[in-house]
Amino acid sequence: MKKDTNSQCGHCHNGSLMSELVCHLPYAIFSVAFSLVILSFTTYLTWNMKDPLLLSSGASVLFHSFHFLHIVFAATGTLIAFFRYSQNVLLGLIVAVFTTMIFCTTSDAILPYIGGNLLGVDMHFHLCFLSELRNVIPFLIVGLINGIVMGKYHRTNSSFYSVFSHFFHILISSFASTFYLVSHGMLQWYTSIGMVFLFLVIAVVIPCTLSDVVIPIAAARAGNKNERN
Repeated sequence: MKKDTNSQCGHCHNGSLMSELVCHLPYAIFSVAFSLVILSFTTYLTWNMKDPLLLSSGASVLFHSFHFLHIVFAATGTLIAFFRYSQNVLLGLIVAVFTTMIFCTTSDAILPYIGGNLLGVDMHFHLCFLSELRNVIPFLIVGLINGIVMGKYHRTNSSFYSVFSHFFHILISSFASTFYLVSHGMLQWYTSIGMVFLFLVIAVVIPCTLSDVVIPIAAARAGNKNERN
């Protein structure tokens, strides 16, 4: 008997916070693990160069690259989810801009900063949305345009694009969070790798789930209800 794959997918994408957290958790775990593999090689190479500052400066470059790319995927993912339930472009753009600003910052900077401080590290706080807006805006605009195109004009493959977008959103967010932690104070991350892994999974899965699925679906449904009234 053939299984109903659509009904199985529905359990993971019904918009509730708990179901989405459960479905996104494996993505987050594997993505954070992969980011730690890359960080391990990066750390090893800087040790061979006998200059610990290279790790900080190199991690800073990588953080900014992945953070800006995270903005593209966050805005795109939000709009793809939103347009599955509503065609209100203005409301979708408003939701995408604010969720991207709030949750990219939370995932990539605020939660790693808090995690580092809880582990006893004197972390430096940095927000690109405040200090590097000229770099943020182009990525945000491209993400919004991409989300509109994929959400409104590729709707026959919306489920595939949604999963594709979620996966890469979480993967890139993992890299951004990991390299923020190192570049802003936690050079000796490997001495607390267990707690680092745990903090990073939390930093990735909760904000990305809220940004990618829960908030846009809730906003779309609320907007539809208001229009009917």
